[in-house]
Amino acid sequence: MADVDDGAAAPVSEPLDLVRLCLDEVVFVKLRGDRELKGRLHVRSPSPLCTTPRILGDVEETVYVVEEDEDEDSDETVKVGSA
Repeated sequence: MADVDDGAAAPVSEPLDLVRLCLDEVVFVKLRGDRELKGRLHVRSPSPLCTTPRILGDVEETVYVVEEDEDEDSDETVKVGSA
C-alpha cells in the first residue's frame, strides 16, 4: 500500500492507518463525474466560528470532459480544465 520507512511505525492494517501516514502529504482524490482533487492532506478541528473541519489544503480540481464529434462517430476530444 504505502512505502514508509519509519523504523518504529506499525504496519498498515486499517485504512485509517494509511490516512495517518499520509498527513501533510500531497494526495490525489478521484471523484465521480470525471473529477479529481489534488491537495495536501491535513486535519484541523473546527473552530468556534467555522464548524466544518478542513481536510485538504492548497486544492486543485481537475475536470475531464469528453466531447463526441457529431460528424464522425469514432473521434472523441478530451478537454481538461481546472476549477
